[in-house]
Amino acid sequence: MAFVRRQLSLRASHLLDKFSTSGVQKGFGGGGYYSQKASLSSEQSVGKLIEEENVGCLGSNDEEVAKIREKFDLAKKRFLEIPDALERMPKMDPKGIYVNKNLRLDSIQVYGFDYDYTLAHYSPSLQNLIYDQAKQHLVNELKYPDVCLETKYDPSFPIRGLYYDKLKGCLLKLDFFGSIEPDGCYFGRRKLSRKEIEELYGTRHIGRDQARELVGLMDFFCFSEVCLIADIVQYFVDAKLEFDASYVYQDVRRAIQHCHRSGLVHRGILSDPDKYLVKNGQFLSFLKMLRENGKKLFLMTNSPYYFVDGGMRYMLEDSLGGDSWRELFEVVIAKANKPDFYTSEHPFRCYDIEKDNLAFHKVDKFLPNKVYYHGCLKSFLQITKWNGPEVIYFGDHLFSDLRGPSKAGWRTAAIIHELEHEIKIQNEGSYRFAQAKFHIIQELLGKLHSTVSSKHACDSYKSLLSELNDERQNARRTMRNMFNDSFGATFLTDTGQESAFAYHIHQYADVYTSKPENFMFYQPEAWLHVPYDVKIMPHHLKVSSSLFET
Repeated sequence: MAFVRRQLSLRASHLLDKFSTSGVQKGFGGGGYYSQKASLSSEQSVGKLIEEENVGCLGSNDEEVAKIREKFDLAKKRFLEIPDALERMPKMDPKGIYVNKNLRLDSIQVYGFDYDYTLAHYSPSLQNLIYDQAKQHLVNELKYPDVCLETKYDPSFPIRGLYYDKLKGCLLKLDFFGSIEPDGCYFGRRKLSRKEIEELYGTRHIGRDQARELVGLMDFFCFSEVCLIADIVQYFVDAKLEFDASYVYQDVRRAIQHCHRSGLVHRGILSDPDKYLVKNGQFLSFLKMLRENGKKLFLMTNSPYYFVDGGMRYMLEDSLGGDSWRELFEVVIAKANKPDFYTSEHPFRCYDIEKDNLAFHKVDKFLPNKVYYHGCLKSFLQITKWNGPEVIYFGDHLFSDLRGPSKAGWRTAAIIHELEHEIKIQNEGSYRFAQAKFHIIQELLGKLHSTVSSKHACDSYKSLLSELNDERQNARRTMRNMFNDSFGATFLTDTGQESAFAYHIHQYADVYTSKPENFMFYQPEAWLHVPYDVKIMPHHLKVSSSLFET
């Protein structure tokens, strides 16, 4: 901005110099102003001055374009030097803990965990299971056409953190400031052009009124939901049938919730655990390490106990021996009904494992090796006497798992499984090469726009502008396709800015990492600090064009 202001200032002084400024008079309030005593007073003389100025503009434009062209040609030659320069840059740790708010681990006495996608790791096959069960419910129970059964889950299409517009039927990827990604708007399975986005929304920025119609798709189960919504919308479009976009969302949401609440998904997983669950003895080592350091642990999940028990026994059967996994936790809470758990006043009920029913006595203390259902945060704190800041809760769902604890004063840790994969991509030389090219071209475009008047654009200006835009678009496309062909990266937009999903992590997660057991690589008394040079998301390392300056 300083560069732009300087150019504007020089431009203004250039215009003033065209006039004779032989005297200074006093203006309103005593300020001085220049009084032009024009020796040419006719309209023809003024026209002559403007004509001279235009000629000067054109000459100035040509000179500036030539300078930027020279820099662009030099940059293209020096693109070959980028890989060597990148070797000097540090790489981010795919298993690191990334910090939004300073956290002293020595002050944390209580560790709480969600189950699904936090302690339990699932294979990609789970999304196929949920998708297939949900589409069968749409056809069998909600009477959607049989042809909908022919669709198949496409793992290459969805990412986490998208929004669905219930009014217009579009799937949207938004940036940190709530603007639609130009290449991240789909109606069904068709990507909309920038022109179509402008026709639908008027602007790429989503205002408050429009935001009310958006629903966030934020947890790890949303992959199948995103894909099914897109496929159902596409069916209506192909069949040329009128439909209400909000009904599509409601029906798909109902179908997926039915699969979870009825136990279809749970029974499907437990019937073939080798296919859906990933054994992970490392998190057992992490839990034991915490206990050895005097920390208290609790498990709180929305899933029913039989499902959690079956999964934990399968995942830990090679590591636990004859011990019960429940002995690792001071408290085990199932069917917690998050996020209502954090605001309701539902009482806890003790669950009888043998009889599969709930006891009727009042729960005023948590007993070892027992399981509890329902409950609320208010009762939980009254019974445990655990103060908010000494508790950290790990979960994968930013709204259901982390928003409530964050507002209640607990510390929060977001578990984002795709983080590890995306950091590995960002560490690759090919990605960093494209990112460096993008930033170099972006800087040249900025100089071109700020120093050359498009009002007097010459052919050399238009040619250079076209070449720079093509180079930038190629770099963006290269970076995008390394993550996901449809929506790109989860945390980043195509221009390298943070996404709306990144915004929610920044808002509700004190720290974030790919797996809870990554904490094993840190001392229990470690102080986790926000990096001094953090942009918005601390795991993002920006490639600066200054690396390639001599």
